[in-house]
Amino acid sequence: MDKAMKQYEVLKWASSFLKTYNREENVATLLLQHHRKMERNVFFQEMQSIIPGDIVQLYKKDIEAHALKGIPIQHLIGYAPFYGEEFAVNEHVLIPRFETEELVEYAAAYIQSIVNREELTIVDVGTGSGVIGITLKQLFPEISVCATDISSQALDVAKQNACQLGVDVQFLQGNFLMPLLQQGIKPDILISNPPYIDYNESDLLEDTVKNFDPDIALFAADKGLSAYRTILEQAATIPQSILRAMFFEIGASQGRAVCEMIQAEFPEGKVEIKKDLAGKDRIVKHVKSVK
Repeated sequence: MDKAMKQYEVLKWASSFLKTYNREENVATLLLQHHRKMERNVFFQEMQSIIPGDIVQLYKKDIEAHALKGIPIQHLIGYAPFYGEEFAVNEHVLIPRFETEELVEYAAAYIQSIVNREELTIVDVGTGSGVIGITLKQLFPEISVCATDISSQALDVAKQNACQLGVDVQFLQGNFLMPLLQQGIKPDILISNPPYIDYNESDLLEDTVKNFDPDIALFAADKGLSAYRTILEQAATIPQSILRAMFFEIGASQGRAVCEMIQAEFPEGKVEIKKDLAGKDRIVKHVKSVK
């Protein structure tokens, strides 16, 4: 398998190997495209081309690491796609999912409706790799974006992504909103994909998730609700005349509980639950009443 082979032969071996270990076969194509450093359209025109033995050897090593150990393909190639961009990821940050793109789109639709957007300050709470805050800054260069995380390693990744994509985001280390409150920064809009998985549901997760995504980004106490409670308690100290809206990604069974927590801290305003493309509750939105 380490000798030079044609591309279609390498893909055939990899797909069969992945299938044997119940892994997604499309990983074979994605990894080989990465190793060959080819655009997708060029890659599929090269099925008869010869792949040098050294590339075959490296590719085989990655396929086996994914199939046998569950190492996510995003960790093997060093990035994950999100909203049309490539974001660096590693073991210190959550690998971004498509559902979070829906969170960004939902928040972006609200931001788009605001006339004087250059006056807005938005905070991405628990930013991880920075995908939410960075993407919103790309969509709306005129807004100010702050992003917080308790993990310095995660912030290093987020800063790398902001630098690579050429956007200006202010990164602060601390527990959810605390670093903003300490510095007197008062956001107009809050958006967050916090940890929301119940610790008791750990065994239900794929090994590619529970063994490689950081626990601090996955799990929360109180049936996965404790992060929302802390964020809302902190947000309640922001003057209500300033905080316009909040957007949270949630677990599929958490919509009612999160809405009740929001209404307890922010009795005025409208709370909505939005379903994802799979028809599951995925986003909770709160917008203050306009008088």
